[in-house]
Amino acid sequence: MFRYLTSIFLVGGIGLLPLVAQAETRLMMAEEPGCMWCARWHSEIGTIYGKTGEGEAAPLYRVDLTDPLPEGVTLVRTVNFTPTFILLKQNTEIARIEGYPGEDFFWALLGQMLRDHDVDFVVKTKAADAES
Repeated sequence: MFRYLTSIFLVGGIGLLPLVAQAETRLMMAEEPGCMWCARWHSEIGTIYGKTGEGEAAPLYRVDLTDPLPEGVTLVRTVNFTPTFILLKQNTEIARIEGYPGEDFFWALLGQMLRDHDVDFVVKTKAADAES
């Protein structure tokens, strides 16, 4: 009996893994080929984003605006500008930043967006913290 229950739990638990992964908070970046502001974001922030507290709390998920919306993602409205940064919780939009206002404004807006939606993150105050 124990072996039977264990196998049901393991199979059921493995089947739930995709549901747990979808519960993550992510930052979806909608971009398109030739977008100069997207290129600027990648050059100024893209290389360090994943090493920051914000990037750890909301990992980047890039999508091409010219492709269909990824299955399971629900947006409040369509994306009209690139880049657009959409905060997703359980694959549902909870906030967005339209456009790229420059490095300083981006971090401030992103931090406020995360705080407004109770996404915990640690601000790394030294550039070395983010680059290590």
